[in-house]
Amino acid sequence: MKVYGASMSPFVRKVLMVAVEKGLSPELVPVVFGKPDPAFRACSPFGKMPGFEDGDFRISDSTAIVTYLDAKYPTPPMLPSSPEDRARAVWYEEFADTILTAAGAKVFFNRVVARLIGREGDLDAADKALAEELPPIYDYLEGVVPEPGGFLVGGQLSIADIGVVSPFVNMMHCGGSPDPARWPRLHAWTQGWFEHAKLKPLIAGEKAFLAARA
Repeated sequence: MKVYGASMSPFVRKVLMVAVEKGLSPELVPVVFGKPDPAFRACSPFGKMPGFEDGDFRISDSTAIVTYLDAKYPTPPMLPSSPEDRARAVWYEEFADTILTAAGAKVFFNRVVARLIGREGDLDAADKALAEELPPIYDYLEGVVPEPGGFLVGGQLSIADIGVVSPFVNMMHCGGSPDPARWPRLHAWTQGWFEHAKLKPLIAGEKAFLAARA
């Protein structure tokens, strides 16, 4: 089983987190920016991370990959059983993919990724996203996240939690974490996740990667 991409992508990290929770150990195959591996393109024809390969099966898109993993390796389930909770979990994942990550990427790319690929980041765009786009998102999450150690849907771990927490790792890397004075509940919940036994090693590896390229 192979996952193609970079773990600092919130979408790649989401897939890795789900796999680890299910007791799987996929091989992470790095994808070099601007130099796509033919095996990666066989999984992802349009070059979007992550790509995924399990035997003869190939697919891309983190939601599609998680759907496959949950069907083939159903324990523990990433989607709750009740229709209501399942719908909520899918909604949180979609919110994280299309709203939270989209806003956070403007900060992470311009402060971190641009430097890594030898470009000049647009720091004004990063600051604007932090000042204008992310606060309403953080305000919303402040009102819905549980206490540290709790889960967003159905009292159990689901794709809702993994989908939402993954982009916050990126925000930690780029100095965009929720201010504990303004968003204490969200800050505490995300910080608790950063200490999660399955996520902590991924974060440590990412920090080491960034430190080596500082």
